[in-house]
Amino acid sequence: MAKSAHIFHLLLLFAILASCSHIDEDERLVYVPPVDANRAVLIEDFTGQDCSNCPTAAAEIEKIKEQYGSDKVISVAIHGGQLARYSTARVVGLRTELGDEYVNHWGVANTLPKGYVSRTSEPCNPDKWGALVRDVISQEPRLQLTATVAYDESSRQLHADIQALGLDDVKGNLQLWLTESGIVTLQSMPDGTRNGSYVHNHVLRAAVNGAWGTPFEVSTGAYARVAFDYILDDGWNPGNMALVAFVYDNSGVLQVVEVGVLSQPIESEFQNNQ
Repeated sequence: MAKSAHIFHLLLLFAILASCSHIDEDERLVYVPPVDANRAVLIEDFTGQDCSNCPTAAAEIEKIKEQYGSDKVISVAIHGGQLARYSTARVVGLRTELGDEYVNHWGVANTLPKGYVSRTSEPCNPDKWGALVRDVISQEPRLQLTATVAYDESSRQLHADIQALGLDDVKGNLQLWLTESGIVTLQSMPDGTRNGSYVHNHVLRAAVNGAWGTPFEVSTGAYARVAFDYILDDGWNPGNMALVAFVYDNSGVLQVVEVGVLSQPIESEFQNNQ
């Protein structure tokens, strides 16, 4: 009788162990909550319409934005290189000479998709973006940055007013880009198909103040303010456009802000300090 009881207990133990040996994959993952967002992060998404893996990269960016907010993670889709397309009579292309300049400069023209997270480290594959964003976004900012815009519909002129407060001594460049979202055109997809109704967002259209920006500096506790005007191309939809402004130096992008072209101008928090 004792032997039978012993065997029973052994069988019961094996059953318990067996029931615990299978763990669903989702249960194996340990959730790592996002850190506090002390500053904003810029993701330069090097992409192309003939890049079949690029839609997956774009989806990864959206996941990161859901974590931290689209005001803290700002992305720009830069179409350039052989996997990008210029416009033809049949297809609307998103490749630009500006995009070609960037992908060639960073050496990523033939290795899309690649992303540059606030110009830290180096352009890398999408699987590394989340960790890099987490690292950068937790850092203390070296300056505060605001941008306000005014748009004149009749002349299609955009007026951009950029203001900064130095939290440290900063000497670098200010870059202003124009992007457009909601562009419906061709895109190669991960399953090998071509989607003629793919919606492209945050597409780089132009550099307001040159491909590499203009010199910009501000001292600790001081304020700086600059303004630029730009005429929008007739083919662009200002309702879907945004101004992306960022300051960078040799260490990377120090701060970035995005504002819609048709946003109502708001009083800057720095205005009374000028």
